[in-house]
Amino acid sequence: MPQSKLNLFAQLLERIDRSSFKKLVKKHQSDKHAKGISTWTHFVSMVFMQLGHLDSLRDIQNGLRSLSASKNHLNIAKVPSKSSLSYLNANRNADFFEDLYFDLLTQLEPSLKRQRQYAKRLKRKVFLMDSSIIPLCLSLFDWAKYRTSKGALKLHAVLDYDHGLPSYAYLSDGKMADINAAKPLSFSAGSVLVVDRGYVDFEWLFNLDSKGVFFVTRLKSNQHFEAVADAPIKSKNPNLDMDQDIRLTGDTAQKAYPKKLRLVHVWDPERKAYLKIITNNLSWTADTVAELYKARWDIEVFFKHLKQLFRVKSFVGTSANAVRIQMWCAMIAMLLLRYLKNKAKYPWHLSNLITFLRLNLYSKISLEGWINKPFEEPEKPPAQIALF
Repeated sequence: MPQSKLNLFAQLLERIDRSSFKKLVKKHQSDKHAKGISTWTHFVSMVFMQLGHLDSLRDIQNGLRSLSASKNHLNIAKVPSKSSLSYLNANRNADFFEDLYFDLLTQLEPSLKRQRQYAKRLKRKVFLMDSSIIPLCLSLFDWAKYRTSKGALKLHAVLDYDHGLPSYAYLSDGKMADINAAKPLSFSAGSVLVVDRGYVDFEWLFNLDSKGVFFVTRLKSNQHFEAVADAPIKSKNPNLDMDQDIRLTGDTAQKAYPKKLRLVHVWDPERKAYLKIITNNLSWTADTVAELYKARWDIEVFFKHLKQLFRVKSFVGTSANAVRIQMWCAMIAMLLLRYLKNKAKYPWHLSNLITFLRLNLYSKISLEGWINKPFEEPEKPPAQIALF
């Protein structure tokens, strides 16, 4: 394995453009009142927590102290104390970390793109939108109201289907309805938005249609409609059952969405029920509509990876600002790992990549060499000499 003067953690941080980082620091004035701990040192500490899967501020402090010989390589002047990190998490504006995520996404996005067959075939941008609840203890996080005796944080995200990472993300308390988070957003004409039933608001969907945005979603089970026309199913997919043009019935729904919609019935073997998938595109094949809705699973996988592989269930600070900083640093850590995964020649799964990275975080080996060839080839046994 090729050696390096820097450990893997320091090499990973080199992927971050420091000039862009400094511009954001200047924009947010985030180094003011920093108590001697720069924004960069704070950021390195919080990303170290995510990559090292650490549980507390003390673990971050001690972990960075163990890297004291590598402080210069990490570009940190001194290791922050537990109390300094606690103060900074509560007081340094979390908007900086949010802007940093989207700045890094812009920088790394060309290397993150992947060819997705439906987006490629449709020649359109495909976005997947959903939210996920992160439970919190209401007595500690009293600002995160959800239910009478429960607290929660809700992450609303719009995933770009090309690279599987949020092109938009918003953190709210658990009570915010999905549709309320979606209404202020705008999407480019010709793009495709795939959402679940929580976003079925016909006035909002009609607004999308009027702006030239195509949508794919599920019809609620209690929604009434009438069939306008039936189309034959031209597909080898045995789960496709029906393809219709429909109109909504009922004064409220018809007034909110007066145009025709497309309805495709798809059998779901897991739920043992039919999914009623609707779209405002009347020309796609039933196969395309079904596959676009199936692509929504990507955002479920994103939330699953974020919760299972990164520190977003237990928090090292209780203020809303501290929680936001930790969440955005988790997203940045995932962004960097997705970038590595996409660049690697070795077929990594994200869970395997982060596990092996944690085991080798302090190793002074070449990051590029390691992600392409993580395992040494076993030595071949010497050839046996024939005695006869």
